[in-house]
Amino acid sequence: MKQYKTYIFDLDGTLLNTLNDLAASTNYALRQFAMPEHDIDSIRRFVGNGVRLLMERAIPDGARNPQFEECFATFRKHYMEHSLDTTVPYEGISALIHALSQRGNNMAVVSNKFYAATRELVAHFFPEIPVAVGEHEAEGIRKKPAPDTVEEALRLLGVGKDDAVYVGDSDVDLATARNSGLPCISVLWGFRDRDFLIEHGATTFVNHPMEIIAED
Repeated sequence: MKQYKTYIFDLDGTLLNTLNDLAASTNYALRQFAMPEHDIDSIRRFVGNGVRLLMERAIPDGARNPQFEECFATFRKHYMEHSLDTTVPYEGISALIHALSQRGNNMAVVSNKFYAATRELVAHFFPEIPVAVGEHEAEGIRKKPAPDTVEEALRLLGVGKDDAVYVGDSDVDLATARNSGLPCISVLWGFRDRDFLIEHGATTFVNHPMEIIAED
């Protein structure tokens, strides 16, 4: 695997297995409004482009539902209180982050998860990662696949795009890397499988986190 100086990581499905907590908060919110709940495989298909779109997919009629905003707010509140209930790093991720830190690599996380949750999760699990950028549209930073969060992360790190790579698990991550002008490493332990990723243009894959820094 080519070695880079700067690693920009997606969060959900790449560094952290957040699926069970996302599903629990989704179904909690749906129950409060007597809406049908979803199984874990359906939630897996819904995630990947921010929690608002997750809820648009989960709620009947999506954003057109007159109770959408209330239900979405209920989800957000519940998730902020329960985002650490079962969420854990994928096997080998903590070792990878530590190895990159020891080597002096630049690292950042960019996510379509809302800003506060992104910061909280990264600070809790990965204190060696100094920069975490989540969704904060009020500041004019568009969510992925726009390049804005990547560009903001690079700005906060004080580095350019040269010798930088994006690491993610989804089609949105592939598009984000492409829009940012970065190569992309697609991980195979996340929310999407190899065939799906190939269909969306993936060319570089890893089966285990430490392969990211393995010498050719």
